[in-house]
Amino acid sequence: MKPVLNIVNESLINQSFAIKQMAGNIPYIGNFIRLHYHGILVVEEGKGILTVDDRSFEMKENTIFLWSKGQVYHFGKQSAVNGFWISFGDCFWEKAPSSASNCKAVLFNNAAANQRLEPNQSEMAEFRSLCNSLLAESEKDQYTNQIDVMAAYLKIMMIKLANIKLVEEETFDSQDYIIYRRFMELLSEQFRHFHAVSDYAEMLNITPRRLSELCKRCSNASAKEIINGQIIAEAKRLLQFSSCSVKDIAYQLNFHTSEQFSHFFKKNTEIAPVNYRSHFINIGIEI
Repeated sequence: MKPVLNIVNESLINQSFAIKQMAGNIPYIGNFIRLHYHGILVVEEGKGILTVDDRSFEMKENTIFLWSKGQVYHFGKQSAVNGFWISFGDCFWEKAPSSASNCKAVLFNNAAANQRLEPNQSEMAEFRSLCNSLLAESEKDQYTNQIDVMAAYLKIMMIKLANIKLVEEETFDSQDYIIYRRFMELLSEQFRHFHAVSDYAEMLNITPRRLSELCKRCSNASAKEIINGQIIAEAKRLLQFSSCSVKDIAYQLNFHTSEQFSHFFKKNTEIAPVNYRSHFINIGIEI
């Protein structure tokens, strides 16, 4: 079988960080891009359709989009954006003060839930100012600790973004949230190998019930729902953007048989994997 769609891998960037000012131009427009980096797109003015994995969004003014590494995005050819595009890798983020890590986890460990944010005018003006400052810093001649300064700006932006999501500060600092953040980190690393709540509870040295309860408090979803969501998101990407057979996908995601995977997929999406792939091909995407 041929690949469903041709995918271009995102280009590597120097020092795992980049900020660009957008003036109608969009890199890779019309292509499907698999991300190597986390990204923040600040749209001051925009038009067209942005698709991330299997969700499409109409672009409009005063909107912020977030995506995480591994996701696949696509801009329709009629799209245009005025604003800022920020890309950063985990190794760059490590330069940011640790106090911002909870905010990053809120936003990017479950990026699909936070794909589009809509700040008010005051918040948008603040982001515009931060983006301009970060852009100016990135364009200066290199000097000692310049990367640390840019990481500090990114920390401020992450905290402000998390506040737009209306997650209260006490949640960030609670013991429950610290465990939840660690669970999300483990899940992003291990979801292909471990599917049971008990597996992650054991890694965290807590009971499965406690893990489910704290997930519900921190994210409004049970631990099982979060695990299944991560597996389904990756399965959809593989069905949409790869030539892998259903049997191969089942193997990659650690299901014993293709039948077991198909049952799991249909139970969570109400459509069989083969039909999902066919549906995606038939409806197409605006290019």
